[in-house]
Amino acid sequence: MIRDLVVNLGGGGTRDVTADYAISLAQSCGAHVVGIAFVYEPVIPGSLLGGIPTDLIEVQREENAKAGQVAVANFEAAARSAGVSAETRLLDASIAGAADLFGRIARRFDIVVVGQAPRDQGVSEELLIEGALFGSGRPVIVVPETHTQPLNLDNVMICWDGSRPAARAIGDAIPLLSRAKAIEIVVVTGERDKSGEITGANMKRHLTRHGITVNIKRIAAGNAEVQSAILAHAAGTGANFIVMGGYGHSRLREFILGGVTRSILKSMPVPVLMSH
Repeated sequence: MIRDLVVNLGGGGTRDVTADYAISLAQSCGAHVVGIAFVYEPVIPGSLLGGIPTDLIEVQREENAKAGQVAVANFEAAARSAGVSAETRLLDASIAGAADLFGRIARRFDIVVVGQAPRDQGVSEELLIEGALFGSGRPVIVVPETHTQPLNLDNVMICWDGSRPAARAIGDAIPLLSRAKAIEIVVVTGERDKSGEITGANMKRHLTRHGITVNIKRIAAGNAEVQSAILAHAAGTGANFIVMGGYGHSRLREFILGGVTRSILKSMPVPVLMSH
């Protein structure tokens, strides 16, 4: 059951589609939602250290604080309008520090909601996704930056490759899968079998025992990459929610998103639930 969720709030000023989606999820599940807005420390290029007047740095800090306050106010108003139990936090942090802090905070929630990293200036969002995915131990729903619809589970697509992250994602998604109208387990043929379970038949039986009806669909990647095959199938079938494992590897003490995961997050057409 989902009773407690956390969402990272945008910078304020424009519609926060991620916050709206989190509120719709909380409304659907009868859950409490906590919105967290970060006030980022001013970013000063190394070449300019010592060359920027302190008053300009303070202006940037004040603008960041104001944006955070607007984001909090907008979220609170939207939650009240939806009749959702909510609270907010406004936290000071560096961009890198926010990712670690957010991952640690998220550990006590059932599910985490974050926004897709914009292509042009999405460093902070990308780090927050990594922090939540690898640092929280919780499932993470990533919402596309152009997504404007509430939670929709009419047509759910599960990406199955027999791996531990994929199994974890399916297990974490069961409270949502039990609400879905149609579910398809998608297996990309020719992908390296990670466990001997890649056919999906055993996973189908497992979900059936939970009262969840699924179909299995095997698709061929051909000359395309796995992520391209997944995205093309999602678009072709009109999927409105995707469940998949979140892959990554450790480099020193940092986690780095894997190639398929990163590609999906850059081009995702609908919200994606990932677990690691």
